[in-house]
Amino acid sequence: MEIRSQEKEVVIALGSNVGNRIHNFNEALRLMKKSGINITRHACLYETAPAYVTDQPQFLNSAVRGVTKLWPHELLGVLKKIEKDMGRTAGIRYGPRPIDLDILFYGKFRVSSDILTVPHERIWERPFVMAPLMDLLGADVENDTVACWHSLSIHSGGLFESWEKLGGECIIGKDGMKRVLPIGNDLWDWSLKTSVMGILNLTPDSFSDGGKFQSVEAAVSQVRLMISEGADMIDLGAQSTRPMASRISPQEELDRLIPVLEAILKMPEMNGKLISVDTFYSEVASEAVSKGAHIVNDVSGGQLDPNMTKVVADLEVPYVAMHMRGDPATMQNSENLQYDDVCKQVASELYSRVKDAELSGIPVWRIIIDPGLGFSKKTEHNLELLMGLPSIRAEIARKSLAMSHSPVLLGSSRKKFLGETCTRPAASERDPATVASVTAGVLGGANIVRVHNVRDNLDAVKLCDAMLKYKRSPA
Repeated sequence: MEIRSQEKEVVIALGSNVGNRIHNFNEALRLMKKSGINITRHACLYETAPAYVTDQPQFLNSAVRGVTKLWPHELLGVLKKIEKDMGRTAGIRYGPRPIDLDILFYGKFRVSSDILTVPHERIWERPFVMAPLMDLLGADVENDTVACWHSLSIHSGGLFESWEKLGGECIIGKDGMKRVLPIGNDLWDWSLKTSVMGILNLTPDSFSDGGKFQSVEAAVSQVRLMISEGADMIDLGAQSTRPMASRISPQEELDRLIPVLEAILKMPEMNGKLISVDTFYSEVASEAVSKGAHIVNDVSGGQLDPNMTKVVADLEVPYVAMHMRGDPATMQNSENLQYDDVCKQVASELYSRVKDAELSGIPVWRIIIDPGLGFSKKTEHNLELLMGLPSIRAEIARKSLAMSHSPVLLGSSRKKFLGETCTRPAASERDPATVASVTAGVLGGANIVRVHNVRDNLDAVKLCDAMLKYKRSPA
């Protein structure tokens, strides 16, 4: 018998291994929303080896939580129609498909019919289903529905025990299963090495190098240098975000940015490298991505432009959400510098920013988080954050395991707190302190470091990566 109800919370698994898998996921999400499924949470994205039928391409797998007024069999019909509209045809069971959509849970109900079984009967044996499912449920049993889902597990310890019996977090990165972030048509496994992001400020008033790279020629020369020294990414900023900086208009920012962006994209050296645009304006983000930028890096985490997260969602590019209170002109005001527990509060506020971005349509699998060193923080706060990256992840994990798995970007380079700690008033004299801060950050779990001096910091990153690899290797 069908269950007519108010909105019920559901969990739906996604898989794809035919065609452009990222496009297939994006299209499936769009069609699900259009069909009456309001998506509220996204799991991480996993590239996995095929199961059961092994002679086929690798899969992308994830899952989403949402709410719907559709009956269980109505929901099944909607999902099957989406699969058909996207090109799925009858074929080998467990064989290749452009999209596969399965109902894992429907409210607190069990459903059993000739065409539908909920919970999905093979959840417990599939790591590629359990990993995204655990991302969605988090470490906290937040409501009666989630408690019910745990009770439906075949194991007495609920879904947590089911996941641990499959290997838990230890299997990520092994046995053909890796957590990835899509950039363009590529998949980035950020666990393989720490990435170095070179800073290019196209401003007259940035704290470290303002005015040095305003001409296209000077900018191109600096990018060439950073790439030759080993940068994986270049972060272009045409609006100063130093304390007390005056805000310029989106058009003025674009006038500075676009000529340099276009010139850099023509450089042969940029083949295989990524370009990030550092902006809090949605208009700038949209134009830069249309020209070829790969990542949007927003110091405000969506707080300074109400359209930013919706625009980035439509752009379908990775989004760096940074923690800041206020704006560059007010962030160091006394009211923005009050913390009882800086790691806990930064984590909580970052969670809120990312949650807003997710509800705007940016899946967690495209989110990068940044604790915002130097932004609305005193020196002691920055030092606590630098040493507290594991605590920040753990605090976010209490609310969302998926978000806690997001790559972490760390931007300590030449900042004032380093100068105050080491008595180096000139920003240009802070590179040794930057190397030390990068070392601490990478050992604490940072996945991307944003730096002015690529050469010296790359050496620090390589050493840290080697130490971490050695620590993880079995004796």
